[in-house]
Amino acid sequence: MSGTTPEGARNQREAARWVRSMFDGIAYRYDLANHLLSVNIDRHWRARTVRCVTPILHRADARVLDICCGTADLAIALSRHRAVLASDFSHPMLRIANRKIERRRAPVAVFEADAMCLPLRDASLDLLTAAFGFRNLANYEAGLAEMRRVLRPGGAAAILEFSQPPNRAFAAMYNFYSRRILPLVGGAVTGARAAYQYLPDSVRKFPSPEDLAAQMRASGFARVEYELMTGGIVALHLGYR
Repeated sequence: MSGTTPEGARNQREAARWVRSMFDGIAYRYDLANHLLSVNIDRHWRARTVRCVTPILHRADARVLDICCGTADLAIALSRHRAVLASDFSHPMLRIANRKIERRRAPVAVFEADAMCLPLRDASLDLLTAAFGFRNLANYEAGLAEMRRVLRPGGAAAILEFSQPPNRAFAAMYNFYSRRILPLVGGAVTGARAAYQYLPDSVRKFPSPEDLAAQMRASGFARVEYELMTGGIVALHLGYR
């Protein structure tokens, strides 16, 4: 199975069900845990993503969708340039997202959908983004194919995702933090330690930046490029249809 593999999941359907249940369970403490565990660096990662796709956001009548939007942090950041759509398959996450959107009066419209089966016409978007959600898809190839399907020619997909640092010394420190500290803190904040044990496991199993770029090219994306951030613990991939 080329996709996320939670412990005990025997197929893609069970993997997707486990991931949805996990996010449903941590939705109400998700933002607090994320900002605490990343020391707020996650805000910088999203800001950098927005800067990279700003030329597309400024296209006339550009249509933009943030998939696996969670509590809508990236969608809200994108909406500072234009109205956007945001989707997720976790209903509790979308409830939190809607409250945040209303509080900030952001021009974001959310809808519930599986990222691998979007209720959109072919070639209907100019930009599709995914921040820390693509890694959780049950099938990466199917996810990339769906992303390409809904993009117009000249449209782009931006995938912001965790990665493994290339520097061995830094990687050792990062792995210690992610395997030992992250589950303790994340579990204490959310009451769901298993969710924060899944996180580092899923990052270790996720394709390297080079491999993800190759998968994007194999799925039909052109001009695929990526950049590493914060010592390589995060990678931003950009590819065009």
